[in-house]
Parts: sequence; structure tokens; C-alpha cells
Amino acid sequence: MSQLSAGTTDPALPGGLLADAWSISASRSGLEALLAGGFPGLVVRPLGDAVWLSVGDPALAGLAAQARKERGTAWPQPLVSHYARYFRDGNRTDYEGLVATRQQRLTRAVVMALLAGRHADVDVGAGAVADAGALAVAPGDASNDATGWLDEVIDGVHLLCEQSSWSWAAHDDVFTRTGGVVPDKSLPYLDLGAGEVAAQLAWTDYVLGDALDDRAPGLRRRIRQETTERAITPFLERLDWHWLGLEGDVHNWNPWIHTNLVAAALFLLDDPRLQAATVARCIEGLDRFLASIPADGAIDEGFAYWWNGAGRALEGLALLEQATGGALDADLPVVRQLAAFPHRMHLGGNWFLNVADGPARAANGLPWDMLHRWAVRLGDRDAARHAAAFVSGQPDATAGLGRVLHALLDGARLDQVRTDPDPALLNGVPLDQASENGIQTPPLVPFTYLPSVQIMVAREAAGTQQGLVLAAKGGHNGEHHNHRDVGSVVVAVDGVPLLVDAGQPTYTAKTFGPDRYDIRAMQSAWHSVPAPFGLEQGTGKAFAADVLRTPSPEDPTLQLALGAAYGLHPEQWVRTSSLDREARQIVVADRWNLATSPGNLVKANADPLPRATPDVDITYLAAGTVRLGLDGSATVERAGIPAAGIPPVGTTSAGTRATATQLAGDGRGLMLRWEPAAAVVLVDEWHLDDPLLAGVWGEKLTRLRFRLPEGPSAAGTFTLTVEATS
Repeated sequence: MSQLSAGTTDPALPGGLLADAWSISASRSGLEALLAGGFPGLVVRPLGDAVWLSVGDPALAGLAAQARKERGTAWPQPLVSHYARYFRDGNRTDYEGLVATRQQRLTRAVVMALLAGRHADVDVGAGAVADAGALAVAPGDASNDATGWLDEVIDGVHLLCEQSSWSWAAHDDVFTRTGGVVPDKSLPYLDLGAGEVAAQLAWTDYVLGDALDDRAPGLRRRIRQETTERAITPFLERLDWHWLGLEGDVHNWNPWIHTNLVAAALFLLDDPRLQAATVARCIEGLDRFLASIPADGAIDEGFAYWWNGAGRALEGLALLEQATGGALDADLPVVRQLAAFPHRMHLGGNWFLNVADGPARAANGLPWDMLHRWAVRLGDRDAARHAAAFVSGQPDATAGLGRVLHALLDGARLDQVRTDPDPALLNGVPLDQASENGIQTPPLVPFTYLPSVQIMVAREAAGTQQGLVLAAKGGHNGEHHNHRDVGSVVVAVDGVPLLVDAGQPTYTAKTFGPDRYDIRAMQSAWHSVPAPFGLEQGTGKAFAADVLRTPSPEDPTLQLALGAAYGLHPEQWVRTSSLDREARQIVVADRWNLATSPGNLVKANADPLPRATPDVDITYLAAGTVRLGLDGSATVERAGIPAAGIPPVGTTSAGTRATATQLAGDGRGLMLRWEPAAAVVLVDEWHLDDPLLAGVWGEKLTRLRFRLPEGPSAAGTFTLTVEATS
């Protein structure tokens, strides 16, 4: 194991974007000087600062209602039996769910302690998950006194300090190192969970400060002790953490953990040299992440993981800039591209193109305010419009304490933007021109192509979700959180995907183990891709698509050679996916030449390909309700898809969420036609018992497998035409 203490010299590390931009300022000596004067530039301010008077009642309503319901009840208690389940039967949600619930309760308690006494009562805001009785507070009511909420906070903080492991059981190496299924505090594992706890304690200590020790003397010392032992020391003393990216594989853990450690170092390390050394190491890690991002800003893990990868990096960069009084300026070309990625993946409503382990619907609690601040800072009008349309105005504790604190303060800024747009505040981004009937709307850009991941998203008409959207993907099967989806297509109508990617099921031990591709959602057999000889796609970078025709805004056509994804010669299978805006239709055309028999096909490692059959299938996965016609046609209707996923999102000029009634679409579906019309259609229903998948798609997904009627053929073509129903 490599060791490095704060007082030794760093090993030689390659330079990067931040190293070039910041130079000596990002060194230990430079940081020690920059951080010496405290953090007056931070947006989030400590207890008692007048900035908290700007927090509007609607923004606090949901958090306050839940906080008052749970105060005085027993805290969630993750037990050894919950922890051990991962090692016994692969279940990771029992333990992680209790840990998350505990931390969310602490987040709400911190907010209440911070804002206690600000008002005599809190009104119910539009869309708040509460009733008026839960929020009504009489003058002098104990539920609104600061000391009571501080007691709630110190109980939650102490529970975290006492928790045997801050890491999640699925990541902890206690079993591989000791054979035990009991957390071992003497062997701290620095993972996503540990980073989250360290950051939550850091933000708690920063905003409540001396009030914690006034109420519970010694608590702040305990916070520092536990964070140093469980996070800071392992970070500085070990260079074998896989998420550091030292061996070239950089993924979302890198910015997620490094950004949380930046907060921990800034707020909890009192030794200036140790603080500077820790922040410098975090900058090196973030630099490796940014260096791994392609020029087009694509994230191969997709939209959902953008928030806990690229989004975390943007948060870390903003925190570093604020803490150094602007000396560490992160306005870099790669940052501009990263900020544009979410709106480029937007299908409509709260639906997004989901590749890899991601749901098709945007999660609650995403920090859209963070993206909006960056977009305005960068002058990216489309990114700013998109983020503004999704800002709910009511922070969700699932986002984490740091994100909640920023969101509470950002509400006042966004309200000012909406009611009195100031060019100085907007950096040239005229958001007031991007609304319809008082509803802030996303830009719904007409075309995106990201060559690094071979993803195209093409919309029938710019600026409206009415009409068709085609998303087509090439790439390879060695991507992070990979699904075997090379060549897949997704088709949405009026903002709702109906030819779909199933997305992320509930994580278990199997998800990231050797049997990952036994999970149906990960298999090419359950994506909208071909199956030459009935084959599954292979796993690894060699199983990839070649781009034969690059799309353009005027001609959104992506042509891919897919053969290599199955161990074939690349051009033995060619798929052309195109959107014809004038004809208002999407065409996916497959042609193949499979002269080689399946028995002669081999994988890259020379093992025979499994399950080869004489058949050639072309598969499409549909959500909703599928009805087959008698003439080489079928319809796919929305019926069965949970209603929560259908309405477009938007934010009114008053900052409240628009309702489904205000924004409900016309409910159109898709008409599918195919040639040859005589193709045999095999229908398989996937009844969804996984809560994550069912929450997005409803009770089932339907797989259509098209097989040519004349039986096996060395060469052939198949064309699917997709139009919106009338």
C-alpha cells in the first residue's frame, strides 16, 4: 500500500486543466495563503447571518412539515442484521435506506435549527407535502424554538459519530479483509457513503458553529475527530483507492468524494497545513476527472449519473472558487460543455434519455439551482432556461445538506430573476423571454450529437415537446455502468418515451458482480437492438459500433456498423436511424449479411459465443400498451405509464410548480409499421416487480421481436417506420 502523509512530497502526477489554469494557487503553499482569511466569499452563511431572512416560507414548508412530524420520534437505527444482508443475500437497500433516512432527518433538523424563530409560523407553499395543521405554529410553540431543534441536531450528529461504519455495506471491504459481516471502525473504508457523512457533518458544523458546543460541549471536537479518522487520514495516507483514477479509469466516485472532502477540509480541519494539503489533493483528483471528460462534455454514465459525477465536480469547483475569494476561477471550456449535457438529453416533461444505470425520469431533489447558477455564470441561455424550468422552489432533503442550504438561499435569487430580471444578474441570459403564459419552459433544443459516445437526440420541432424525438446510441460495451445497448434507439412522442430503455433496477450485490448481465435490464436482448443468430452483445470496449454516417442538424441520421458488438465483422450488421421532420416520421433501417455460420463465431477471448441460433431477431422494447394490427402495424399507447411521469414540468413566474392539469399533453401514442410486413412478431411481456422500474414504467414493459417469415437467411433488411398517432 502506498502511503502519503500531509508532510511529505506528493508523487509526480500529470498536469491537468486545473493545474494549468491555477498553477501555484492550487499548490499547498498557495492554498494555505488563500484559505488563511476565512471564507467570506461563501454563498452559504453561518447561523445569524441576515442572508437567511431571504428564505421564503414556501421554500421551507415541505422540510418544516416533515421535521415537525418526526421530531420526538425514534431515530432510524441501521442494525448489524441490515448491514450483514448484503453479504448474506445481496440486499443493500435495507441498510442504505435506513442510513439515508437518518441523514435526511438530520438535514431537516439543521435547517430548522438554522431558521428557528425566523418567523412565528410557516405557510404551506404550493406543492408542499404537508397540510396546514402540520405547519401551523402558535407563538411560543416549542416546535419552533431553537434549543429544541439544536437538541434534535446534536442527537443526529452523535448517532453518525457512533455509527460503526460510514461506508455502505456494498462498498466496505470488511468481508474481503477479515471475513466478517460486522462493520469494523478500525478499518475505515472511504466510499460515497463515508464522503456524504463527512460533508454533512462539515456543513452542520459550519452553519451552526458555536451553537453546537453551547448546547452540547465537546460535540464539535467529536465531529472533527471522527471525520479525520474515517475520511481525512485514509484519504491522505492511501493512494490505492480505485476512485482516485490514478490508473486511468475515472468515474463518478471521483468528483463525488473529492467534493465532499473539500467541504470537510474547509470546515473541519483547523491545522492550516493539513487543510491545504487535503484541499490540494482534492484538486488533483478533480483535475483527473475533468481531464477524462471528452471535448463534447458527454458523460457515458448518462443523465442520472451526471448529477453525482459532473454535477458534483461543478459543486466542488464553485466551493473552491468561493472559499478562495475567486482566485480559483473554474470558467473552463470543459465546464461549459458539462453544463450543457442535461438539457441536451431532455426528451420532454421530466423524461430524459437514460443510458447505462439511469432511470428515464428525473429524480426528486436534483440541485437544478446549482446548474442554473453555473449556466448563468457561463452565459449559456439554453442551459439556464432548462434549469430554471426544473427548479422546484422547495428543496428535498434527499439532495443532502450542502445542496439544500444552497437551494434555500437560491430561491430568493430566482424569485428576483423572475419578477425583476436584471441583466447584471443574468449575465446576458434573458429568462423572461423564455416563458409561455407565465410558465418557465425548457429550451427543447432540436438536435444534439455527441461523437465521443455516439449519441444523437433529434426533435421534430424545436422549442416544443409536441412531436417526435429520436434518440440513437452507438458507443461500446465497456462504458461506466454499462448496459449492452450498442445501437439502441429510444422514441418519444409529445415528450413521453414509448420505445424505451428500461433503465436502472434496484441495486443488489449482483448489480456490480460477475453475474451483472444475468439481470434483464442490462441485456441487449431487452434493449431495442438486433439479435443476429439470437446472440447477446459482448462486454468490453471491443464490442462497439463504428459510425458510417455522422448526423447533422439538417440531416439527423446516424448510421452505425453494429457487427462488432456481437463478435461479427462490423459491417455485417448496419443500422440507420433517422428523423424525417418534413414527413413527421422516424425510420430505423437494418441490413445484414451473415454469411458466417453462428458455430464459427468467436468472442474476442476465443470462447464460443453462447446461445447462437439460426434465427435473426430485431427487438424493440415498448412502454405503455401495445396493440398489434393485422397489416404489419402496431400501436403503442401511453396507457399504463404512471401519470406522474407524463406532464411536462415548468415553473411559474411566482416560482411555484405548474400542475398536471395546467400542462397535461394530448396523450398521443406511436404507430409502428414495418417492412417486410409479413415479419413474424413475437410478443414478450415483462411484468415489473422491481419498485424502481415499476415506478417509472408501471406494471409492465413489452418486447416486440421481429423475425422474417422465410426463416434463416444470410442477408436481409428490415425497416421500422414510426409516426405519432392522430
